[in-house]
Amino acid sequence: MNIKTITENRKARHEYFVEESVEAGLELFGTEVKAIRGGGVNLKDSWINIQNGEAFIKQMHISPYEKGNIFNRDPLRERKLLLHKKEIMRLFGLVKQGGYTLIPLSLYFKGSMVKVQVGLCKGKKLYDKRETAAKRDAQRDIQRAMKDKSLGRG
Repeated sequence: MNIKTITENRKARHEYFVEESVEAGLELFGTEVKAIRGGGVNLKDSWINIQNGEAFIKQMHISPYEKGNIFNRDPLRERKLLLHKKEIMRLFGLVKQGGYTLIPLSLYFKGSMVKVQVGLCKGKKLYDKRETAAKRDAQRDIQRAMKDKSLGRG
């Protein structure tokens, strides 16, 4: 299966610790798939809610397809996630008891199907975000120093 990434939710990795991830299908209409193929999707403020034994993605923005006229749907409508019932109930239990939240991490094509990678996440505190940034900066400095050394500048 060839996998083509459409978009990633970079903000999610900054705001949350990702404990686990699950692949889910997405219930979409034809004009939404065509808009996604054109790159008109945004996961920035989206999240996943479980209600009545079904999982829904909320606040995911899919721009209207320009040639879709009357067939276009509301860009921010909630869309159903396609997961097994056991998986939904397990995630629901973790969200209710463990203080986790479900966040879409990325959207991609797997063959001709649109899939979403759902992350089981725990929120970061401000000091955690600072620590992550400091580690990233230190790693960048190390890489830069090694590159300079290998090029004979050091």
